[in-house]
Amino acid sequence: MDIKGFSPRLYQETIFSSCSQKNSLIVLPTGMGKTNIFLMLAAHRMTLYPNKKILLLGPTRPLIEQYKKVFTKFLNLPPEETAIFTGQVAPAKRAELWKTSKVIFSTPQGVENDIVNRRIDLSQVSLLGIDESHRAVGDYAYVFVARQYQKNAEFPLIAAMTASPGSDMAKIEEVCENLFVENIEVRTNEDPDVKPYIKDVKVTWVPVKLTPELKKIQSRIKEMLKQRMERLKGWGILRRKDTNYVSRTDIISLQAELRGRAANGEKDFTLWTAISVLAEVMKIFHGLELLESQGIIPLHTYLNGIYKDSFKTKTKATQNIAKDPKFREIILMLEALIDDEIFHPKMDALIKIVKKEIQEKDTKLLIFNQFRDNVVDIERQLSSIEGARPSIFVGQMKKNGTGLSQKEQKALIEQFNDGTYNIVISTSIGEEGLDIPKVDTVIFYEPVPSAIRSIQRRGRTGRLDKGKVVILMAEGTRDEAYKWSSHHKELRMYRNLDTLKKKLTVKSPSVTLSRYQEPVEKIKILVDHREKANHVVKELIDLGADVELRALEVGDYLLSKRVGIEYKKVEDFVNSILDGRLLSQLKELKRNIERPILLIEGEEDIYSVRNIHPNAIRGIISTITVSYGIPMLTTRNSKETAALFKVIARREQETSKDFEMHFEKKKSDPDEQMEYIISSIPGIGITTAKTLLKKFKTVKKIVNAKEDSLQKVDKVGKKTATSIRTLLDNEYTR
Repeated sequence: MDIKGFSPRLYQETIFSSCSQKNSLIVLPTGMGKTNIFLMLAAHRMTLYPNKKILLLGPTRPLIEQYKKVFTKFLNLPPEETAIFTGQVAPAKRAELWKTSKVIFSTPQGVENDIVNRRIDLSQVSLLGIDESHRAVGDYAYVFVARQYQKNAEFPLIAAMTASPGSDMAKIEEVCENLFVENIEVRTNEDPDVKPYIKDVKVTWVPVKLTPELKKIQSRIKEMLKQRMERLKGWGILRRKDTNYVSRTDIISLQAELRGRAANGEKDFTLWTAISVLAEVMKIFHGLELLESQGIIPLHTYLNGIYKDSFKTKTKATQNIAKDPKFREIILMLEALIDDEIFHPKMDALIKIVKKEIQEKDTKLLIFNQFRDNVVDIERQLSSIEGARPSIFVGQMKKNGTGLSQKEQKALIEQFNDGTYNIVISTSIGEEGLDIPKVDTVIFYEPVPSAIRSIQRRGRTGRLDKGKVVILMAEGTRDEAYKWSSHHKELRMYRNLDTLKKKLTVKSPSVTLSRYQEPVEKIKILVDHREKANHVVKELIDLGADVELRALEVGDYLLSKRVGIEYKKVEDFVNSILDGRLLSQLKELKRNIERPILLIEGEEDIYSVRNIHPNAIRGIISTITVSYGIPMLTTRNSKETAALFKVIARREQETSKDFEMHFEKKKSDPDEQMEYIISSIPGIGITTAKTLLKKFKTVKKIVNAKEDSLQKVDKVGKKTATSIRTLLDNEYTR
């Protein structure tokens, strides 16, 4: 496959050569052509394996549309051989496009769903690209897709790309492990092969001082914090001598510790009170951050929300904050400042910077602020500046009437590129992957403590020409701490990548060989389609089970002709006791399945999840196990659950691999026997069988009914009626 109109740079050729042999992590500054390197890899793999596909994943639709533009521009591919997969494309259409396309650009969630529903075959893919690969941690869809690809592909090769994988060594190692990385290619702005292509970007820090009015409010908020810290210290929960230097990270760690103790069944009044107080502390911390880094309008909006919520919530933390006299005093102080139009000094500094910048011809500015309310306020303030044409760039979700669809986001970027707008004020959504060729100045309304986000923000400028980065910082606030935090994390990131790269080089090189093996007969598990997002389903697929999603009448997982599982997490189990669902679900399970099982998953203490008397739970358990005769099994997590299901299914299917939703349970009651017969018809579950029998009264009348008569029954459409008649009218040929 030939590339047209593109001459690779030296570092791109070097990285391509290395990454064409091994699964690789490519860390390259923003704007340095990561997508073009992947384009080279794609062309190479399509030449080697012309009958295979290329799959490139990106976190958002605007990003994957950018990938398609690059491929369309530089590769001689017919339009029908490329496709975009997102949630907006119907599943059936995605399955159809998969068959005809050579290169697929997709969000990871769409591919994950298609794998679970068996609409695509990853063995047909010769190259998997993963952009913004720092997201490949935890349960993010990248992880599952990469695992399935590495397991099933005949000729696997993964190219992971990011401008920053983060500063934490454990996280970088997790990304590498999850994406099966064997090779790391890192380039910085200072590397000799990259430096000639780097445009000069001047970074300026602009310090501002809080006004006396803001300092007064700051003092009141800190008093609220100190009061609660001293309570925690008095209970022995907080073990710091000086409560003035407790960070948000400290509080999050303490919350996790106390919740863990509570989940393990520790019953102590002080423990639960401390958890509530820590929730208050986190809310107050957020208010302090809004004041120090953003200003009075976002703080007033936030506190006003707490006040309104206090009347309708049962959460003690919210109620206690709203009752605090200092809280009410702060709201009154804020309202007075808003009336007098006294704002955060950052706003004045920003207006001065913008006025100066737009005096330069064709200057384009990108302003980052992580709070949507403040983005709207900044846009309002800048609109009054002569020559300023600002617009906001925010996510799809509507908040206070503000939100942009993906179509509107795309249109806005095009309008920014063509000069309709010369200022874009963006939330964090604009930090990742925006294709804006020319941004003269990027302004941080606040420093961010994340190396990833800081690098992404800076990378929006200096692509085609020199650029400027201006960072506003309030002195004597957490802004200063975030400045140094981001700086040191970035240095640590490159050190960690270098260390990890050396570790990987001592491993034996991988050889790309065919991984095709004779298919192994798999165990089959039927899963209710409503469970498709459950981690258990993905774990079962990872274990090699043949998972089939269906609309099950009873149970959540069917492991054989005889065995059906009602699956509950601990919290759902207790909730289903309170709302009365549990016993009715288990009664249906018992009636329709020969070997029913109730499985409860989770490590929480079942008696501490909700305010319900332990004897009530014990009574239900005795009813389930003794009266219903249904065994209860417990697992700690989805991995254990899937492993247990596989063992049971394998044991059950040793003699018979094929099974359907129609079970061979003996029915003594005539009504049950009739239900059994009718529910054996494909597409007819137990509920529909009952409905049909209520309408026609006998099995004979159902068998003799015409299609139009069948369609008059609730839940029986034309398709179902046709399938019933087809089955009943067909001749037996075996």
